[in-house]
Amino acid sequence: MDLGIRGRTAAVAAGTAGLGLSTARALATEGVNVVICGRDQKRLDGALAAIGGNAKGFICDVSNDVGGREFVERAIATLGSVDILIANGGGPPPGGFATTDESLYLEALQKNLLSIVAMCQVAIPPMRERKWGRVVAITSVAVRQPMPNLILSNTARAGVTAFLKTVSREVAGDGVTVNSIQPGTHGTDRITQLFGPNPDAVAMGIPAGFIGSSDDFGKIAAFMCSDQAKFMTGTHIHVDGGSYAGLL
Repeated sequence: MDLGIRGRTAAVAAGTAGLGLSTARALATEGVNVVICGRDQKRLDGALAAIGGNAKGFICDVSNDVGGREFVERAIATLGSVDILIANGGGPPPGGFATTDESLYLEALQKNLLSIVAMCQVAIPPMRERKWGRVVAITSVAVRQPMPNLILSNTARAGVTAFLKTVSREVAGDGVTVNSIQPGTHGTDRITQLFGPNPDAVAMGIPAGFIGSSDDFGKIAAFMCSDQAKFMTGTHIHVDGGSYAGLL
């Protein structure tokens, strides 16, 4: 399927590894001009080689609002404009209510809420002027079904989901869609950090019986940026192999 986005431009935050890298690669395959960022030059160089095409990138830490704003501003300067924003970033450390100090909540909100707010503040106004834009935030299925021992992530990502839903309704009339994609367990470094190196043990808790593919995830994210997805906004799609047990 031709997604109708060849020649468009995309800024993919934290696109040097994991789901961000897979999404950047999927967009580049569709002919999108992609800019990514990361915190490590060696990893950035490897990611650009993996993406191929005309992908560009630079060092930028998007773990707070200052970095999120800087990333989109530099992406616009590099590309001339940004049609697609993939708002993404690393997750906060694990912990539950009793083991998580109050001081850690602000850092988590900076990383997984305020950074994305800042990216949207820079990216969306020009999209509205051009009457076309796509914002897709990579969050977590924990928004729908909070995960044990991840209280910081559960809290911050729920907040950004409410923000995105609110914004989506305000900008829909200008041809800008705002959605999130909520991954479950995929084969990324983050999952190894949280659950250890034994994929079989993790897969046992997934109804599908296997850990998700990052490349498959990237293709779903790319479709959400497509021309065909222009009537889909304010949605939060979980991609989790059936792990979420709720009806809604």
